[in-house]
Amino acid sequence: MKSRFRPYIFWAVCVVCATSAWSQTTSTASYKASNDPNSAASGVATTPSGPTTAAKIDDSFVIGAEDVLAISVWKEPEISRSVQVRPDGKISLPLVGEMQATGESPRQLEKQIASKLESFISEPEVTVIVQEIKSKRFNILGMVGKPGSYPLANSTTVLDAIALAGGFRDFAKQKSIYVLRHDPEKGESRLPFNYKEVIQGKNYGQNINLKAGDTVVIP
Repeated sequence: MKSRFRPYIFWAVCVVCATSAWSQTTSTASYKASNDPNSAASGVATTPSGPTTAAKIDDSFVIGAEDVLAISVWKEPEISRSVQVRPDGKISLPLVGEMQATGESPRQLEKQIASKLESFISEPEVTVIVQEIKSKRFNILGMVGKPGSYPLANSTTVLDAIALAGGFRDFAKQKSIYVLRHDPEKGESRLPFNYKEVIQGKNYGQNINLKAGDTVVIP
């Protein structure tokens, strides 16, 4: 009987040894992969070498004075930096010198900076990101908690403005609010806003998006 089962015992031992060796090899490979910074298994996506471009404001945005820009030049940390647009509308960068930033979109400014750097760097890759929008502001005056001037973010409505200013003070005339707007072509306009109607879902079109330079008046 012993000699009859001896071949089966031999093959069983071989299978166990092979399985153990495969498991150890797999574990070692997994460990190396998880600790390899260049491996996708480490949780870090691998991408071809090249500049990393962060999300940017769309091309319709126009840079203004006092806006804060993050300017990145690929593999050039000495040039890359955060700069604030001066009141005269210019910025300064190493190798580039002074250049006009106001009136340009981030993409346009990228191309201008890259063009000036071509004399010093081969195929410069430039990214411009607007970190802080300080050039575009609106005002809110009257019976609110914190009247004053506020940065204008994208799609700021009259309701947003009231909330930013701390809400109404006692005796505010919530039905008689208006927005003063200056249009270079049409001149001054006065846009009514009835808070009571808007919060009831009536005539919601009054809750307009504010533009730079608008003044919300709370009587």
